[in-house]
Amino acid sequence: MLRLVFIVIRFFFDVPRTLHEIKKYYKHMNDYSLEERIGWTRKLLMKATKRARVDLEISGTENLPKEGGYLVTPNHQGMFDILALFDSIDRPFKIVYKKELRKVKLAAEVMDFMEYYAIDRENLRQSMKVIRTTSKELKEGIPAVIFPEGTRSKQGNTLNEFKGGSFKAAIDAKVPIVPCAMINCFKVLDYNSLKKVHCQIHYFKPLMYEDYHKMKSTEIAQYVEHTIQDYINEHD
Repeated sequence: MLRLVFIVIRFFFDVPRTLHEIKKYYKHMNDYSLEERIGWTRKLLMKATKRARVDLEISGTENLPKEGGYLVTPNHQGMFDILALFDSIDRPFKIVYKKELRKVKLAAEVMDFMEYYAIDRENLRQSMKVIRTTSKELKEGIPAVIFPEGTRSKQGNTLNEFKGGSFKAAIDAKVPIVPCAMINCFKVLDYNSLKKVHCQIHYFKPLMYEDYHKMKSTEIAQYVEHTIQDYINEHD
């Protein structure tokens, strides 16, 4: 929380203009392409990372496909994960996020602004609708991010169980799955400290459809979970 306050303070003179731009873009969404909207958000979040006393090490970006849709499946450590993703993925992409984030009005507006989808894991019909929409966009060539744990682990660099349903959009769309490891990202905004933090985000070689099409979704989930956890254990 302390670092979040620190970031806000460092944005003090930018806050009025930033809030005005958010309202403007949100009110006139149809006047701007999705690429323009996500690009604006990326610039804002990258600026926030630079002002947060964070040393973010990015690796494996050569494994991100240059064309077509693909699904990124990171472990989830905290709020900074989103900033790390925007710092490292240079193509417009979608994020499937949990509905609880919509309780914050500004966050809900920003998510709607980028046409991101909230998922209610307690509502099977709504969850399947989000997965079908994500699958359709993956087929159309738009990358997406889903956190297979469903929520942040709250165990540091130890993962929660990955859920097989998180991979169904990629399976249906027959697109590559890119495992992604977050290391020490939880220390950025979840610790009450301003000490400079070194954290990492790493993208693995894509798991192509021909590699996983005979696997059950739970088997894919286990494979990706173990791949990420093994990497974290080696590089933490």
